[in-house]
Amino acid sequence: MLTDQQKERYNRQILLPNFGEAAQEKLLKAKVLVVGAGGLGCPVLQYIVGAGIGNVGIIDADVVSLSNLQRQILYTEAEIGQYKAELAAKKMAALNSDVSFEVYTEFLSEENAKAIIAKYDMVVGATDNFKSRYLIDKYTKELGLPFVHGSIGEYEGQYTVFNYKGSMAYADLFPNSNADGGKVLGVMGALPGVIGSYMGWEVIKIASEVGEVAANKLFIYNGLNNKIHQLKY
Repeated sequence: MLTDQQKERYNRQILLPNFGEAAQEKLLKAKVLVVGAGGLGCPVLQYIVGAGIGNVGIIDADVVSLSNLQRQILYTEAEIGQYKAELAAKKMAALNSDVSFEVYTEFLSEENAKAIIAKYDMVVGATDNFKSRYLIDKYTKELGLPFVHGSIGEYEGQYTVFNYKGSMAYADLFPNSNADGGKVLGVMGALPGVIGSYMGWEVIKIASEVGEVAANKLFIYNGLNNKIHQLKY
């Protein structure tokens, strides 16, 4: 049962058709791991924590650098050199005291991936590291957990959900496991905000069981012409 304070906090969600208190209670019980606290991870965290996802894990071994600040909106100049995961958890805890956090200041690896991922109901891949994506895919598929994926580059971004109730996997769509990411691409700062918001939406839909999940559909957004293409796979 929701407390009076929770009913007030989540009032605008509870009022939605087909949502109500039952869906909100599901959000509060959900356990979501966010891999990457950078450009995509920042908006994902803000919206899922604001919505009341009750248990959030954040894994990122990187520290804040000056070049991050153009798009990684949780951080400031004064925080350069500090761990992103720790900063993100601290700031999100100040946003919503209903949410509990677990912080991992390490990279996802073959040694730790399964043990960490198994603690959660779903995983958000907000990382540009190809090895991490394949690890997320491998163990969410093995454990039967949804994998909310997003990526960005230059003026274009994409998102989808893999391994959702038997849907296709990341490796099915992108089978080149030897990819290393190549050279660093430029990116417009607002783009991860757009894609990260879509990813947050998918987390909320999966956790609340309200709405149609973007499984077996890759959405590609072009920021220059505002077109969204849907690729069914």
